[in-house]
Amino acid sequence: MISQFKAEIRNLSKAIRTLSFKESFIFLSVAFITFLSMYYASPNFFRKIFDTSDDKFYSSLYWFSADGFLMFVIPVMLIPLVLKGRLSDFGFRVGDYRFGIKSSVLFIVVMLPFLWIASGSKSFASTYPQGGSYVRENIDVLLYYELFVGFYMFAWEFFWRGYMLFGLKEKFGYYSIFIQMVPFFILHRGKPDIETFASIFAGLVLGIQAWRANSFIYCFIVHWSIMIFVDVISVLRYKSQSYGIGPDAFIKLFTN
Repeated sequence: MISQFKAEIRNLSKAIRTLSFKESFIFLSVAFITFLSMYYASPNFFRKIFDTSDDKFYSSLYWFSADGFLMFVIPVMLIPLVLKGRLSDFGFRVGDYRFGIKSSVLFIVVMLPFLWIASGSKSFASTYPQGGSYVRENIDVLLYYELFVGFYMFAWEFFWRGYMLFGLKEKFGYYSIFIQMVPFFILHRGKPDIETFASIFAGLVLGIQAWRANSFIYCFIVHWSIMIFVDVISVLRYKSQSYGIGPDAFIKLFTN
């Protein structure tokens, strides 16, 4: 029994020595940062610590700021200090801007009708903005709220479509697109069903776009633009009490 256990340890040790440091570190750091994000960068953690009854606004700003730090600032420090790499190697570059801009415009235009249909549901529209009623009731607050969303989205896209995708690209090739899609999809748990399901395809499409453009920047442009549209259309629907997807619902947004 003891000899068998020692043999297993030796085999495990040999297997570990075959692993590449770079890819192993990226997997572990992504898991660790995601753990911190889930438990210490969440709105619930903020409300628990500060014992506040705020209607999602300040807890959302904390969430966006904390996640932005975890998913952007920490990897940016790890890349040169631990991985001995350059930020440009992880998609932090302009890349193929012609493809990036054209594909971003195409994706946004294609997505708008689907977002309009999804927002026609009162339950979906009431989910956004995630800053709660304070943002929904005060249009002037919406502008700087979206700046926090932008920082969060920039960090989010860098983390998945930059740090993880490009960090694993050399070792896993096109499989890195699928690898980064899985946690991206899982972390949409708790969102409206249609959004969670769509995140599977969004993760793949954005991964392909980042790969082809050799940059995560254009994924950020797409993702942030979509979030701004969702927030704005949800506010308009709430204020006009206009739900549904027909032309009458669209007209009612601006006539009420």
